[in-house]
Amino acid sequence: MDILNNRYISYDRIISSVEPKGDDLKDFGVNYGDILFQRSSETLEDVGRANVYLDKRTAIFGGFVIRGKKIGNYDPLFFRYLLTCPTVRKRIIVKGAGAQHFNIGQDGLSKVHLSVPSEKEQKRISDLLNLIDKRIETQSKLIEQLESLIKGITLQAVKSNDCEKVLLSDILTERNEVNTAQHEVCSVSVSQGVVNQVEYLGRSFAAKDISHYNVVHYGDIIYTKSPTGDFLYGIVKRSHQQNLVAVSPLYGVYIPTSNDIGCFLHYYFCNAVSAKNYLHKLIQKGAKNTINITNQRFLENTINLPKAEKLAQVVALLNCLSNKKQQAENLLVLLYKQKQFFLNQMFI
Repeated sequence: MDILNNRYISYDRIISSVEPKGDDLKDFGVNYGDILFQRSSETLEDVGRANVYLDKRTAIFGGFVIRGKKIGNYDPLFFRYLLTCPTVRKRIIVKGAGAQHFNIGQDGLSKVHLSVPSEKEQKRISDLLNLIDKRIETQSKLIEQLESLIKGITLQAVKSNDCEKVLLSDILTERNEVNTAQHEVCSVSVSQGVVNQVEYLGRSFAAKDISHYNVVHYGDIIYTKSPTGDFLYGIVKRSHQQNLVAVSPLYGVYIPTSNDIGCFLHYYFCNAVSAKNYLHKLIQKGAKNTINITNQRFLENTINLPKAEKLAQVVALLNCLSNKKQQAENLLVLLYKQKQFFLNQMFI
């Protein structure tokens, strides 16, 4: 497929950009195939972002967007993909103007030129990318279902008759090992767990001297005390890092009495509701909404824990589902990369 040799067509020859005017609502109508451009943005990267309206029903738009009325026969879905590809985005961005707030108008859009293939080729391209999008949607739903299944099995396990109430202090021991060996510093996230700080956040937020940081071994449980999204009182994760790493001295690091217990606690606290129910009895909020809880205080509440034999069975099942979920997530990443590759190659 080669669209490089096709003639360039400017926006004003493909669409007729019409500003809303007057009080007549018909001036604000958006119909199937129309294109809406974001007029302004706080960042240059977002100025002029566009989407194609693919609903058969007429909608109304406001003055903060520029509407492009469809002229002639072209594939609307193709233009949805075309206007999001990096090459076209760069051509639109350079037409934006401003310092702290960026804007683009009809004049700027009309000077952006596109390389557009025949209608038949447009349809082939949009069909291919649409198939990838549907596969991405299916894969995302599979991951959601696996997450829901893991959560449901964990909750069911703690409600079964084959459980006993245990203090966390009976199954976890604080590690208290400082980072004199200068191990790499990690952060703890809701989605990724224990991850290298530079790889995850793009740079290090560690202090110049990290010798007082806490050392984390494979399988250790870590409690962070910072509110994050749905986790109002911090998050609890098991470290899957094979090598020794270090975390902030503000985090609590604990050794589980067994691998099965460590794994189960990880799944248990991945549920925001379970984490809140456990932690809210222990938390005292201080000035500026800070969470005041000592590492030892974290251990002073109970959870329902399946007995040893049942625990081993539940953990084995949860680990199996978790591995399947990881494989599904890896495939989803590949699908996104495949789509991005086609977007980069098709719309040069």
